[in-house]
Amino acid sequence: MSWIGVDLGTQSARAVRVEADGSVTGRAARPLVSHRDGPRHEQDPQSWLDAVDAVLAEVAGPGLDGIAICSTSGTFLLTDEQGRPVSPALMYDDARAADLRGRIVDADPNRWATSMQPTWALPKLLSLNPSAAHRIVHSADFVAAHLVGHPVATDTSHALKTGYDLVAESWPQAAFDKLDLPASIFPDVVLPGAELGRTPSGVPVYAGMTDGCAAQIAAGALSPGAWNSVLGTTLVLKGVSKDLLDDPTGAVYSHRHPDGGWLPGGASSTGAGLLTELLPNADLDALDQAAEPVAAVIYPLTKTGERFPFVAPQAERFTLGNPTGDLATYVAVLQGVAFIERLAFEHVVGLGAEPLRSVSLTGGAVRSGYWNQLRADVLGVPVELPASPDPAYGMAVLAASSGGSLTETARRMVRTDRILEPGPRRLEDLYGEFVAELDRRGYRG
Repeated sequence: MSWIGVDLGTQSARAVRVEADGSVTGRAARPLVSHRDGPRHEQDPQSWLDAVDAVLAEVAGPGLDGIAICSTSGTFLLTDEQGRPVSPALMYDDARAADLRGRIVDADPNRWATSMQPTWALPKLLSLNPSAAHRIVHSADFVAAHLVGHPVATDTSHALKTGYDLVAESWPQAAFDKLDLPASIFPDVVLPGAELGRTPSGVPVYAGMTDGCAAQIAAGALSPGAWNSVLGTTLVLKGVSKDLLDDPTGAVYSHRHPDGGWLPGGASSTGAGLLTELLPNADLDALDQAAEPVAAVIYPLTKTGERFPFVAPQAERFTLGNPTGDLATYVAVLQGVAFIERLAFEHVVGLGAEPLRSVSLTGGAVRSGYWNQLRADVLGVPVELPASPDPAYGMAVLAASSGGSLTETARRMVRTDRILEPGPRRLEDLYGEFVAELDRRGYRG
């Protein structure tokens, strides 16, 4: 038995074929091209279909038991009633509708005052002035419809940033009426793993999740106390809670767990992206080999404003201590990210999540051995490095779980490459100074 996971990313479409024992027996990728114009960021949805057809041609074959697809959260297009595109695809970070956020919040302040972001799908949808003849289709759903030959339902994960109410399990039509958004444009919603249809050759296509949730599945972080920390340009945390975490600041939002319960998380504006800005010509691998703790920390914002573990639009980068030279600057950034990561976990536990038990590390930053160990030390818990941490792998696991437990399926299929135990280097004094400076500046409210 084997399943294929497809990851429809910004720069490429990737497919992974995975066997029942978790082994990977096929990989393929095709590039995708984006078009940016100021705050606008678009792709041609036809390019998704061409790329996915190409990768599936490489990895599909006899004995295939299912396919699931993930894509970037908040990416969508408008189609007609037959599923044909009538707009380009508006990407996850397209900010053309920032000035419409206030109108959406006014339609339902209790629902959206703290959670609604200008790049979510709902403001962008409003900017397109859809009519009753249109349909909003998330990128993964557009590809699934292509594979099965008819329009399909969306899943709760992709529907979140289009305004879907995960608690009531319905679209908030009263608020949509105030925004003049017809009920007919919104798709039916199903749980991830539900069958959407079958390909002409009879292969089931299952409802997927957004790429962040897909990476969490690939990391195997699917039970309370286990978390996935994705560190690339920015830092994203995903975990599990039995009950919905109520965060009055809006820093934490939750997806539905396919097995029941919730997948809380948040996305920081800090991360490894600052290294390329501060050290554009440095040999980061060489710096990593020479790294050791320094008495300095840089709050590693990649842009003005913070989203998680606190919401502070006015937040700006700052430095404590005097990191002189490339090596000290490198370590000061690494320590800053580790401190924000620890503060984020303290925040979610403070909201009611179970105490931190383990963290799976994924993202481009895992190439830094020093940083991996530093994060284990600062967090004070073991960190795990999954063998196949990519979102496409997570979608293959989701497809394999259809009709059963995702958590148990991941336990059988997901493999851990290494586990790093925490050492004594928690940098408690410097961490305390860092948090105190955040408070002094008023960033944490």
